[in-house]
Amino acid sequence: MCIRDRVSTQSTWGLQKQLIKKKVKSKGKMASTQKKSRADNPMREIKIVKLVCNIGVGEGGDKITKAAKVLKDLTGQEPVMNKSRFTIRSFGIKRNEKIACHVTVRGEKAEQILDKGLKVKEYELRKKNFSNTGNFGFGIQEHIDLGIKYDPYTGIFGMDFYVVLGRAGRRVANRKHASGRLGNFQKVTREEAQQWFIQKFEGLLLN
Repeated sequence: MCIRDRVSTQSTWGLQKQLIKKKVKSKGKMASTQKKSRADNPMREIKIVKLVCNIGVGEGGDKITKAAKVLKDLTGQEPVMNKSRFTIRSFGIKRNEKIACHVTVRGEKAEQILDKGLKVKEYELRKKNFSNTGNFGFGIQEHIDLGIKYDPYTGIFGMDFYVVLGRAGRRVANRKHASGRLGNFQKVTREEAQQWFIQKFEGLLLN
């Protein structure tokens, strides 16, 4: 091999190395821009779809009406009664008897009530409170901790909070006409819900 051939082969190898380096750099830049665009994308923002407040009494009569009054005072909405599906004699429950009530809240009001509930828990939740679908729930023992005035006639009730989180585009999967599939990329995972809780409310996760 002559000197000219050696020089030409060395120059071609050098050009190939430079091209490879440029490609690697461009791929790294593209990945960083994609991460930034995903973070800034308003369609990726996690929001509260709904908040469900539930009080399970276990019996009908006067007690269920008092529990419904507590929910109405908290949310300003009319509660929905839940009926039992089976007859359980040991608990004294008959089929289709009203044993619980719940209210579904959305929008800013849901965020305000959720903040009151988390304040009672001192903004501390366990990891097992979060589901695989990105939702979470917790309970409180006394409803008067939410700022509701104590009424001796009503008494004290415990309450369950369940929060459904989601991103824009859920309606595509739920609507009747021209429904479609919501991609996995747009669904909320358990880890994302936990990070949302930590950032939104400065919460603390316990094992």
